[in-house]
Amino acid sequence: VAFMDVFKLCISLQMTQSRLIATRETSGIMTVFLNAFSSFLIHIFRYCFILEEDRATAPFTVTVTPCDVPIEWRTLNLSDQSTKSQKIPKLVSMIFNYKGNSVETYMGMSSYSAFYMLEFLSVERDTHITVYLTTDTTSGHLYPELPVDPRIDVIGIDHATVTLAWKHSPSVLKHKENIQYCLLVNEKHNYKSLCAAETAIRSSGMKSPPALALSLFPYFLDHQQVMILSNSELSIINRVSTGEVRQICMGTKNTYTVPNLRPSTQYYFDVFVVNLLTNASAAYTGTFARTLEEPEPKIIELKDGKVIHLILDGKKQKFYSLQYQARHKKIQFTFQSCSGQVEVQIARNGKVLASENIAGFRHFSLKGKLLDTYLVQLRPMDHTNSSVKVQVSSHFHKPVFPLLPESLKIKSFSKLRTCNSVTIAWLGTQEQSKYCVYKKRIKEDQVWMEVWRADRCSGPKSRHNSEKVLCKYFYDINLRRAVTTQTIKGLEAGTLYLFDVYLTGPSGIPVRYHSKVVRTRKKC
Repeated sequence: VAFMDVFKLCISLQMTQSRLIATRETSGIMTVFLNAFSSFLIHIFRYCFILEEDRATAPFTVTVTPCDVPIEWRTLNLSDQSTKSQKIPKLVSMIFNYKGNSVETYMGMSSYSAFYMLEFLSVERDTHITVYLTTDTTSGHLYPELPVDPRIDVIGIDHATVTLAWKHSPSVLKHKENIQYCLLVNEKHNYKSLCAAETAIRSSGMKSPPALALSLFPYFLDHQQVMILSNSELSIINRVSTGEVRQICMGTKNTYTVPNLRPSTQYYFDVFVVNLLTNASAAYTGTFARTLEEPEPKIIELKDGKVIHLILDGKKQKFYSLQYQARHKKIQFTFQSCSGQVEVQIARNGKVLASENIAGFRHFSLKGKLLDTYLVQLRPMDHTNSSVKVQVSSHFHKPVFPLLPESLKIKSFSKLRTCNSVTIAWLGTQEQSKYCVYKKRIKEDQVWMEVWRADRCSGPKSRHNSEKVLCKYFYDINLRRAVTTQTIKGLEAGTLYLFDVYLTGPSGIPVRYHSKVVRTRKKC
């Protein structure tokens, strides 16, 4: 049974300081907008309905959901009336009254054709509510059921995650295809209804998809929102000045681990079980949890002259700390980025001396005092693993890393390129060193992986013997003449090749030049 159009009868009952909202016939949930004050007059909103003659003995329910502030609402019974003559009722009795901000349902029983009125009042501020009236009290399809124990349990807490679990709604077990759970995460407080949560999101100035994005249709999101779809899970993140509001719908799973939270922060969690056909929902009892403090990163002690190789996992740890106490006034830090890009920060006695992003080789020569404490922080620049070699040394005359040329780029000559040969050149140094050349036939889709994701710290031992072209020694006191060329023959026409040069100094540590990709000519 829907709301009945009894506009004329309601008009005769209108009071001086009230405003009439004409009712309309509907089969779903109706939204009512309440104006709290207007010209210092309190607005009471009224809806009228009549139970039909053939349903006079049937029970009926009225469900009201406040969407923001507490409201007051009541159900009135108007008896001894005649709908045909439209006389004013002689008796008006209040049969139900409620004040608060929780979802509340009144169930009544009518033994005769009766005329009812619903009154709604908001005294705090303008707000809106949802109202649903029905005589179909047995189907239970509209509003999903909550379990006997509707609490949300926190079963795991970390510095960046919180794991939640809740008991299944009986509606999920009966109508699995039409019901799903949606989770709301925020840093302010819990919400007693889905409607209240949506109102709070809208009031923050953000555009929110209807019903917390309950269906998986695409939405037009503004720059404040990030939508993530994976494994039939919809997650919408709203960026606000006070933090984030996350809306996550995960189907019928009743456990969920909320990822990417901030350490030492209190979050509030609300779970709503939602009927996808009607957008009606029921709210579990919200909970809250505080994430753990981020563990202090372990400080690695650096030893003079020793090279350490670190794998940096940006997902597990934001930065890595290295410490060194100087035994000499002059020291030198050397960094070799093996894969990815690494942010390096060097501080002495708490004062930052250098901060750079490194994607190759970098030396920092510093001068201080004896027993100065140096702290190095390394941070990966992307979400994938990065690796880096680090050395600090006060013995400049015994460098572990070989002397490097001005540039580690390999140059190829287009005019000297043929169908079966390629000529490349690279710079050398003033130090006698060994240079080994390797080639590898690759495909177009392998270029990115071979060039940008390759381990730049790996040496010739990591290459297959069939890829080796030659090894040779050279140097020149005059750096302008410290350059060598090499022609690689026996190649196939119109084929893509990857060329690498490895420099190995007296210490035996290899340095890989930047890879060069060249295609032989198709026709000669």
